[in-house]
Order: sequence, then C-alpha cells, then structure tokens
Amino acid sequence: MDYYTNYITSRDDWIFVGMYSDEGITATNTKRREGFNQMIEDALAGKIDLIITKSVSRFARNTVDSLTTVRELKEKGVEIYFEKENIWTLDAKGELLITIMSSLAQEESRSISENTTWGKRKMFADGRASIGFKHFLGYDRGPDGEFIINEEQAVTVRYIYKRYLEGYSTYKIACELTEMGVKTPAGKDKWHPSSVMSILQNEKYKGDALLQKTFTKDFLTHKLVVNNDEVPQYYVEGHHEGIVTADQFDQVQAEILRRKGMQLLVRSQGLAFQ
Repeated sequence: MDYYTNYITSRDDWIFVGMYSDEGITATNTKRREGFNQMIEDALAGKIDLIITKSVSRFARNTVDSLTTVRELKEKGVEIYFEKENIWTLDAKGELLITIMSSLAQEESRSISENTTWGKRKMFADGRASIGFKHFLGYDRGPDGEFIINEEQAVTVRYIYKRYLEGYSTYKIACELTEMGVKTPAGKDKWHPSSVMSILQNEKYKGDALLQKTFTKDFLTHKLVVNNDEVPQYYVEGHHEGIVTADQFDQVQAEILRRKGMQLLVRSQGLAFQ
C-alpha cells in the first residue's frame, strides 16, 4: 500500500484518488471484497480514470469476474494497469492478455484448493475430526486440536437430551432455553427448534465422529453442500469423550423416529398434530 501510494503521488500527470484494498479475502469471488467493489463503484461513477494494481491474480482469480469487470470499466473509459504483467486494458492486446492471465490465475486457485481439499480428506481418512469449535456447543479445542468438554456448556447439552427423553418437543425445549437466558451455539439469545434438533442428532455428543458431512463443491464459490455420497465419509467410534452416553444418544434417535412416525400417521388421517 505504501509502495503504490508513493508510486502514484510521484507522478505529476496523475492525481491520487485513494487506496482500495481487501485484507485476507479470497480473490476467487468478488462478492465479499468490499474494497474491490467500492473501487469499481467509484470508477463507474466517474471518480477514477485509471486503476493501478499489482497483478491480474490480485485483481481477480475468477476469469469471468475479471473479464466482466474489465469490459464494464472499458465502456466507461476507465483503464486498468497490471504492473507485473505490464498490461493496459485499453490497449488492443489488453483483453486477450487478461483472458490468458486470468485463466492461469484461476487454475492456480484451483490447484491450491485441490491441495487443501486433499489434505483435509487425508486427515478424515486418518480418523481426525475438525469442527468450528467457536460455534459448537459443549466442546473446546485442545492444544493439539482435540475435543475437550466445556463443562459449563455441557450442562445445556445434557439438559436438552434429558428434556427430550422426558417427552418435551424441540419447540418447548427451545422456549425454555431462551427463557433461561442460555446462549445458542452461535452466541444468540433466541433458540430455535432446529438448533435443538441439530444437537440431538449430532453423534459427536456421544463421542463418535462422522467425518465429511459437507464438502466444497466449487472452489470458485467456496459454498459448502451436504455430502450425499458424492465423496467418502468416515465414521470414527470413540473419537473423543462424550457428553452424553451412547445409550442416551441411541434412545433419543429412537424417540425421534417414533415421533416422526406418529406425525406421518396423524397427517395421513388428515388431522393436525401438535
């Protein structure tokens, strides 16, 4: 940032408009890049005539995004200079070179993504689980990534299992937890039945671990999708210490199925089920 500030201000024929940057944000998608999007907005509004950037890969690693943005700016007479590749987009050869360099940058991102995915799947195959502990109720991350029971949060997990086996619905349990002032796994004040059901059906609470429940289908969007047998899953028994017993967990699963069966039966008879 210092380099480009000095580089631009040193030119008498240029007026420094400002610095636009995104820290730690992937360039495979422009949606979450606030600095990038603000820069394009200002350029299209006539506040910028020339954009200086280090390289094509710093601008966008998605070929479609890169070309679309370049063409959009060209129509407004806004030029982009990619210093590393020495490309000026208003030049006749500019778009061809951008296409080639963007494709290379996109393939580099694909390679990095595939290597990362391979590493994660190798970890799963070795029986090592990884979760977002920050939003997972009942466990903290240990020094080596192991599951350590958070006793304060574990009280809530055990309460949910106990109440469900006593016959309470997920809706009623959610209301109780909200009234008690217990925070949700995401740190929110209001509980929803879906959050309660998620805890009731998660095998990690009995100490086992089903690995690769979701996976990233497209490296450009980074969107996680549910794994419906597209990639291998691994089930590890006794992966860590459980918060509830295996017997309690199995009883809850049987009760969930029983209630679903009752619900289907009542609906088939055309009655409302509470």
